[in-house]
Amino acid sequence: MALNKEQIAQRIAKELKDKYFVNLGIGIPTLVANYIPQGIEVEFQSENGVLGMGPFPFEGEEDADVINAGKQTITTMDGASFFDSAMSFGMIRGKHVDLTVLGAMEVDQNGDIANWKIPGKMVKGMGGAMDLVASAENIIVAMMHANKAGESKILKKCTLPLTGVNCVKKVVTDLCVMSIENGSFKLLERAPGVSVEQIQAATEGDLIIEGEIPEMIF
Repeated sequence: MALNKEQIAQRIAKELKDKYFVNLGIGIPTLVANYIPQGIEVEFQSENGVLGMGPFPFEGEEDADVINAGKQTITTMDGASFFDSAMSFGMIRGKHVDLTVLGAMEVDQNGDIANWKIPGKMVKGMGGAMDLVASAENIIVAMMHANKAGESKILKKCTLPLTGVNCVKKVVTDLCVMSIENGSFKLLERAPGVSVEQIQAATEGDLIIEGEIPEMIF
């Protein structure tokens, strides 16, 4: 059975390591903060100038002045700090973020990502994603495997305007976990109840399958 957005975030949270500084993009990535594994300490950074974000607030406990880069209300952990965008982007450009989790409209087998614009639709701009894809050493993408029309978003070559090139290391979708290696997607895990054949059929890009592919463990 395909994963929902919460389950995608929960699986990505397993990639977090103790003492990591992590930037979470807009959409599914923001949910990762709700699933930090026990026994580790992680600092979540937002490019609008927050270090030490916590999980989303419960209804009725929101503070409209405490938001992330996507203008969602957030909580902060003890010791959190607030600073201007110049310092925040200095942290990103200086490669002080260990892991970046982004959403995407398309990812291709070269590690290119398109996540900011659909031609013909008004957008305000690329925002901080441009700096994140250029500076981050480790980028994981959280996304749905296909669009609403059932067309693959896991491609040989992106068709939408690119955000970054040759930068994505791993992709977690509602169907599977894949790494990007040597110009191909490599299947690592499959969602519970989802077959390798289903994943193959939903993937337009080249997909490497080696041995038995285990189901995800949450």
